[in-house]
Amino acid sequence: MRQAGRYLPEYRASRERAGDFLTLCKTPELACEVSLQPLARFPLDAAIVFSDILTIPDAMGLGLSLVEGVGPRFAKPIRTSEDVRCLGEPDPESDLGYVGDAIRLIKRELNDSVPLIGFCGSPWTVATYMIEGGSKHDFTLIKQMLYSEPALLHQLLALLARSSSSYLLAQIEAGADAVMIFDTWGGVLSTPAYHAFSLHYIKQIVTAVNGAVPTIAFTKGGGQWLDSIADIGCSAVGLDWTTDIAKARSRIGARVALQGNMDPAILRADPVTIAAEATAIVEAFGTHPGHVFNLGHGITPDIDPDNVAVLVDTVHSCSATILASPKIDNE
Repeated sequence: MRQAGRYLPEYRASRERAGDFLTLCKTPELACEVSLQPLARFPLDAAIVFSDILTIPDAMGLGLSLVEGVGPRFAKPIRTSEDVRCLGEPDPESDLGYVGDAIRLIKRELNDSVPLIGFCGSPWTVATYMIEGGSKHDFTLIKQMLYSEPALLHQLLALLARSSSSYLLAQIEAGADAVMIFDTWGGVLSTPAYHAFSLHYIKQIVTAVNGAVPTIAFTKGGGQWLDSIADIGCSAVGLDWTTDIAKARSRIGARVALQGNMDPAILRADPVTIAAEATAIVEAFGTHPGHVFNLGHGITPDIDPDNVAVLVDTVHSCSATILASPKIDNE
């Protein structure tokens, strides 16, 4: 969850050299550099390509900018049927080729030492930014479209699902060993709306890329829909920190792996508290296969990297104890 970011001083130095966030994303050599920075500090088990979930609408020409302290902004938000009609499907090679180039560089530098994870945003989550024009948490405009013009919203989401599928397939072709779909805002929907406007399109993406590499589906705030998420065919389901991991394992752990799920805020605590919480999560999952330990959402800029080191070391030592258990329950 955002392995490279403002909590690392070396990342901030790279960002300053680049001049702005989008240049950092779109310069393969710099994206490779910051993707590898966390692995130089910590013995992590995988790398994550440095990119952003809004690369697709940026490639659609909506005028993306990242405002420091404010977040993403689109100069040309999507509000009408004509706006949707004018959108084209980005070509993953010509329009988003810088991501594939970064993946190829990262894979070369990793030399198969650890796997590399690629990703995209879910169609619903990406659409919230496109319609609201930026990062707004009341979702007034997209929910208005959802309830008053559902066919129009479905048209946009279908386009984003197709674009995301081809984008992830291009990442896989470039060398990504697994891909993750981030549905940051699916949890703001009602149950019927979540299934119709979010999960339906995540499933389309999973179906398009399934069999190529493992797929991870993550809906923040989606704990009540775990069974439905597990049924879309993904390899793993991401959990935020509001879901009990032991209960999630008993519900869906025989069907999928689980990724998660420590509250990122705990990384502001002292090392003893961090180690205790990480241990509790690993032990709650138990001696069962299929746990990818992770934060329940993104790491925040104020975190001390030394606290991340405590977390990583604790997970490794606790996992080693679990793996040394004489019996592994495969049920």
